[in-house]
Amino acid sequence: MHEQPSRTHDIPTQVKNPDLVDRRRRQIVEAAAKLFIAQGFHKTTTRQIARAAGFSIGSLYEYVTSKEDVLYLVCEFIHTEVARGVAGAMQRTTGGKEVLVEVIREYFLVCHRMSDFILLIYQETRSLPGVWRKRVLENELRITGVLVEVLAGLVASGDLPSMNNEKLELVAHNISVLGHMWTFRRWYLARHYSIDDYIRVQTDFIIGMIARQV
Repeated sequence: MHEQPSRTHDIPTQVKNPDLVDRRRRQIVEAAAKLFIAQGFHKTTTRQIARAAGFSIGSLYEYVTSKEDVLYLVCEFIHTEVARGVAGAMQRTTGGKEVLVEVIREYFLVCHRMSDFILLIYQETRSLPGVWRKRVLENELRITGVLVEVLAGLVASGDLPSMNNEKLELVAHNISVLGHMWTFRRWYLARHYSIDDYIRVQTDFIIGMIARQV
């Protein structure tokens, strides 16, 4: 799998050192994400973000031009972490159905660790300008595309039953949504399942669903 490059370079910056831009934007993202989760995007000010990140308001605007830029950076960071987790799972496995089991597990664990952040994307994406909103949705599809790639490889190797492209995509979207379901229904599901139990039950469900595609 080839990791997709970040498109955060499309956000203007007054700083010429790209490594410094990446480091400082990471500080901004970490500070802003906590504030957005705690009090919402609209109630958070750029001055609060700057203070939490350890910047002056003037320094903040050297790296972003608006609060909407910051929200887009947060969304990009979340998607990058999810994609990195799935890529790591693929590298750890030796082949066969174990690849799918490990990818599902890692994807669900990332969703578990980043539940508040994923919920933030769903709640606040509408606050982004159209061009950024479109790219956030493209990132969602990019992660689903990674799952399609895993499934297609296992079909090609004979480790999964043959499926056409439409069914492959449907299974991949199911995996994606089931990971997010832990985010949306954690308040209830956590009363009855640990994250490990949830992963086991849903993995069995997904594999059973694939078997029924024959």
